[in-house]
Amino acid sequence: MVLNFPNPSRIYDASRRCVCFWGYDNAREIAFLVDDTLLTKLNPDTHSDESSLLATFDRHRDRIVGLARIAYKGGPQNRYTIS
Repeated sequence: MVLNFPNPSRIYDASRRCVCFWGYDNAREIAFLVDDTLLTKLNPDTHSDESSLLATFDRHRDRIVGLARIAYKGGPQNRYTIS
């Protein structure tokens, strides 16, 4: 199982209060949701608005991708929450 992150896209989902991004295991798309609480732990100065949360995600993208690789177990699950 090889998880890749070729697409740098990410969005803020206000209803779930998280930043969403996607990884790929071959052709399978896997969604990852990063809880805004985790983002404020990574950078305590982060405000709760969309642009601040996305900027914090971008600054810590490598670390967050590392957490996604740890969380990913393969199998039928196609969405993981990182908190």
